[in-house]
Amino acid sequence: MAAQLQKNPTWLPVVAVLLRREDGRFLMQRRPEGKHHGGMWEFPGGKVECGETPAFALVREIEEELGLQLDASQLQPACFAESAAEEGHPPIVILLYNANAWRGDPIAREGGELAWFGKEEAAKLPKPPLDIDLLASLGE
Repeated sequence: MAAQLQKNPTWLPVVAVLLRREDGRFLMQRRPEGKHHGGMWEFPGGKVECGETPAFALVREIEEELGLQLDASQLQPACFAESAAEEGHPPIVILLYNANAWRGDPIAREGGELAWFGKEEAAKLPKPPLDIDLLASLGE
C-alpha cells in the first residue's frame, strides 16, 4: 500500500465561488499585476488549508478577499476543474461552489478589480486555464 501512495502524487485543493445575482450576472475578480496569472479574471477563492473542509476554506477565503460573509451550509457544489502535474508542482483541483446569498458588498481587499459578468461576457475575458474550464462547465 505504501508503494502505491508514493506513486500517487499529492494535489493542491483550491475552492472558488460562483456568486450569482438575481439578474444572472456573477462576480469575477482580476488578479493584480505581478502575481501568477496577473491581469487575468478568475472566480474568487483560494487554497484549502490543512485541516479545513472545502466549504469552511471558501467561507474564510471570501471573507479575506472580498469582505463577504457566506453560510457554509448554503453552498452548493457546481463543478470542478483539474490541472495536470507540472515539473515540481502538484496538480491543482478547483472545486467551484454556487452561492446565491451572502452578506455584505464585495470589496477587492487584495488589490485586484471586481466586476459582474454574464456567461458570454466572461467567456471573452482573459482567464487562467482552470477558470476557462470551470466557466465552460456551467449551464446557462
